[in-house]
Amino acid sequence: MAVEVTIATGRRKTSVASIRLHPGTGTLLVNGRAFNDYFNSESIRNYVMQPLKTTNTASRFDIKAKLSGGGVVGQGGALRHAISRALLKADASLKEVLKNSGFLTRDSRIKERNKPGQPGARKRFQFSKR
Repeated sequence: MAVEVTIATGRRKTSVASIRLHPGTGTLLVNGRAFNDYFNSESIRNYVMQPLKTTNTASRFDIKAKLSGGGVVGQGGALRHAISRALLKADASLKEVLKNSGFLTRDSRIKERNKPGQPGARKRFQFSKR
């Protein structure tokens, strides 16, 4: 009897989340730490859990996640994206719910690079005619 493990990757900004989703009781481990310890903010925890709550699968799967790059918010978005993709692989009947809720869409907004001779990506030094 083989345990079915679903592997998925999610991205946001410069963060990457690789997860392993397998049948269980709803345990979430992030980089070897408890989910609540890794994400201190309640709003980020709710944001990450949205796909599981929407599909009523929070207590059906155990998740082990490996996060890298970016900050806390970017990593939370990457984890949410990875969980959504893993749920889709595990159960194809959830596609309509996940897609309509916007969980399968990758947030591709990244920081714009700083241009040479300028103080920022868009900001210019003050113009002086004389």
